[in-house]
Amino acid sequence: MKIYTLHKKQKLPISLEEAWNFLSNPKNLKIITPDYMSFDMITKTDRPLYTGQILQYIVTPLLGIKTKWVSEITHIEDKKYFVDEQLYGPYSLWHHKHFIKEIDGGVEMEDIIDYKIPLGILGQLVHPFLVKPKLEEIFSYRQKKLIELFGEYK
Repeated sequence: MKIYTLHKKQKLPISLEEAWNFLSNPKNLKIITPDYMSFDMITKTDRPLYTGQILQYIVTPLLGIKTKWVSEITHIEDKKYFVDEQLYGPYSLWHHKHFIKEIDGGVEMEDIIDYKIPLGILGQLVHPFLVKPKLEEIFSYRQKKLIELFGEYK
């Protein structure tokens, strides 16, 4: 069983409070997801994230195939981090840690995603040229979108 890790960091010139309020609001996932993925949040919530929260959405990650994705917020510490784990969706394992910390002139956000591709050896074969580049593209889009929304850290 091969487990892959994607690790991304980004600095933004905003306060910890502003960053946390944006990043921990499930409604903002649509804003930072590429349009071609047709992200549609099924769960209707006006609450801040909380441990045990279940989030359901539909995405189109590859080849125009709509996929239901169900995640649980398994850990959260206010203005420090939260973790979402896929309960149902396209991956055999998806464990996404979101860290945020205050730095001089803004915040540093860090994403660490541990994931496993389904289909055994076939999944491992397509990972380097299909799955990994797609994840890199999605997180690159997120970084650009956050700069567009909040400005570039200098």
